[in-house]
Amino acid sequence: LYAALGGIKAIVYTDAIQGLILIAGALACLVILMVSMPGGGNELLRIGMEYDKFSLGSLGLTLNEPTFWVTLIYGLFINLQNYGIDQNYVQRYKTARNEKSARFSALFGGLLYVPVSLLFFFIGTALFVYYKTQPGLLPETVTGDQVFPYFIVNGLPAGFTGLLIAAIFAAGMSTVSTSINSSATVVLTDFFNVTSHSEADEKRKMNILHATSVILGALGVGVGLAMMSVKSALDAWWSMAAIFSGGMLGLFFLGYIARGIKGSYAFVGVICGVLLIAWMSLSKQTVFHNYLTIVLGTLVIFTVGMLLAIAGSRLKKGN
Repeated sequence: LYAALGGIKAIVYTDAIQGLILIAGALACLVILMVSMPGGGNELLRIGMEYDKFSLGSLGLTLNEPTFWVTLIYGLFINLQNYGIDQNYVQRYKTARNEKSARFSALFGGLLYVPVSLLFFFIGTALFVYYKTQPGLLPETVTGDQVFPYFIVNGLPAGFTGLLIAAIFAAGMSTVSTSINSSATVVLTDFFNVTSHSEADEKRKMNILHATSVILGALGVGVGLAMMSVKSALDAWWSMAAIFSGGMLGLFFLGYIARGIKGSYAFVGVICGVLLIAWMSLSKQTVFHNYLTIVLGTLVIFTVGMLLAIAGSRLKKGN
């Protein structure tokens, strides 16, 4: 509702508040886990290391498993896409007072992302150890993604449950509101092309934005319900992000580096990249992990486009 009615200004302010609630709730949860765990922090470290929970992943060179190298390469490409061209991020840059503020925002957000991610990964390890040392507390029917909500409801002292539930809602709301607002803006600018600033056209723009926001919100609810049966929501999200982002990043790279490239060359590159992405996404015989979809899709689009541009330039000079 606030995304549709308040626009980007409401989203920026609420996201800042939601971010603070999220971090505060996570820290409180970790402290409670450490205090209530039999053996405390020493036991957490011992069992975590025993079950390899602090490992960064296999250092093997296989490309069909989420090894350390596969995840690292994926992270580099997905964050290039996020911080460079993703509308969710770009719209925030546009709200900054000047270029310096936008640059600081991007740098601060990128640096803050690391410790916050580590915090939640550590909470996951702490939950594993907590229930490993007290197996009777966790029903066998509770799956991996349900452990944290189960602990919030059943393992937290009175008074903290509300804070953690608010933190979870804050995480979801900040992502959803940003996506709805940015997607509605893209729909307006790319499909309706209302350039006039008359009162009637401004009203039409707002109606389009409001209607699009409601439709996208309903679609988001449907996707959320469909994801309820997924074993790991995080892995599913990473895989889908790699699939849907591959073509876009490659096209932007091509346009940025080869600014004079013909549209037809870029189009052929995109077609090749999309075919590769479709094959990697649908085929069960691919030798590459889904995380590499964005990497290979980007490289194919960029390489094909550049080779066509070079070949076209040489043919033109030869004539």
